[in-house]
Amino acid sequence: MEESTVKFFTLRHAATILALLLPAVAVADGPARSGQWIDLYFAEPIAYETMLDDLAEKADVIFLGEFHTLERHHALQEKIIADLAGRDVPLVVGIEQMEADRQPILDRYHRGEIDFDQLAELTDWANRWGGYEQYRAILETARAAGAPIVALNARKETIRQIARSGGVDKLDEATRKGLPAEMDLKDPTYSNLLDLKMMVHMTVTSDRLRPIREAQIARDEMMAATLCRFLRSPQGKGRTAVVICGAGHVSHGLGTPDRVRRRLPELKHRIILFSESGDVELSDAQKAMMRRITITHEQMRAINRPAADYLHATSRKPNDESHDE
Repeated sequence: MEESTVKFFTLRHAATILALLLPAVAVADGPARSGQWIDLYFAEPIAYETMLDDLAEKADVIFLGEFHTLERHHALQEKIIADLAGRDVPLVVGIEQMEADRQPILDRYHRGEIDFDQLAELTDWANRWGGYEQYRAILETARAAGAPIVALNARKETIRQIARSGGVDKLDEATRKGLPAEMDLKDPTYSNLLDLKMMVHMTVTSDRLRPIREAQIARDEMMAATLCRFLRSPQGKGRTAVVICGAGHVSHGLGTPDRVRRRLPELKHRIILFSESGDVELSDAQKAMMRRITITHEQMRAINRPAADYLHATSRKPNDESHDE
C-alpha cells in the first residue's frame, strides 16, 4: 500500500448504502471496552463535561450521527439529551427514524396520551424503520424533559422510488410535493463523497450513481426543511435542537447540516460522531450485494473539513481485523 493511501473497505460504508435498498443493518455490541471523547478541531481528548459546556452554551443545533441499531451509540445519545436537560437547556429532539407525516401521532406520544408501544403500533413503526425499539430510551427521556419530538424523514416509498426509478425528476407531481420545493442536488463535495461510498454496492454503476445519490440528498433536504420549519415556529423559538440521525447525513458538516445552514444561516451547530470500532455486521444478503472498495486518504482530505466537532472513540473489539481489509 502506498504511504499516502488508507484503505476503507468499510462495513460502515456498506451499511449506509445498502440501507437504501435492503432491510435494516444488523449490528453487534461486544463486551465493555474503553472509550474517550476527542475534540477533532484541536486533535486532543476532551472531558465530557467540557464538551457539554460547549453544547449547552454555544450550540443551536446538535447533530448526533449514529450507526443505526448500534446500541452504545443510542445510549450516548440518550445521555447527552438527559444531561443537557439536566442543565435546563430547552430542547427539541428531531429524529430521522420516523417520517414527517407521522407527526400528529408523535405529538400524542409527547402529550402523554399514548405510550411508546402504542406509538409504534399506530405509526406502523416496525415496518417503517427496522430496530425502532432501540429509540425507546431516547424518546422517553425527551418526553420526560418536556422536549418536543419532531419526525424529520421523508416517506420510505418516496426515497426508494428516487433510488430505483431514476432520480427526483422522475417522481410524479403528487409524490414530489411531499419533498421540499427547494433542494440542492448538485453539491459537488458531497456528491463526490457519496459517489465514492456508493460503489460498495455490487450493482451500482456510474449510470446508477445519480439516483441513489439523490435519494440520500432527498432525506437530507427533508430533514433540514422539517427541522427549520419547527425552529421558526413559536413552539421552536429559543430551543436547542438535538438531531438523531445516521452519521452519513452529518459527517464533515455535509448533508443535513449544510442544508440547515442554508435555510437558517444564523444558527450555530455542533456535530458529534461515535466510532463504529468493528461492531457493524452485515447479513448474508447484504454481503452478497457488496464489493470491496478503496477510498484513499487523499480523497478524504479533499473534503477539507473535519468529520465532526467531537468524536466518541471506542476501542476495537478483540481480534477484530476489519480495519485492515
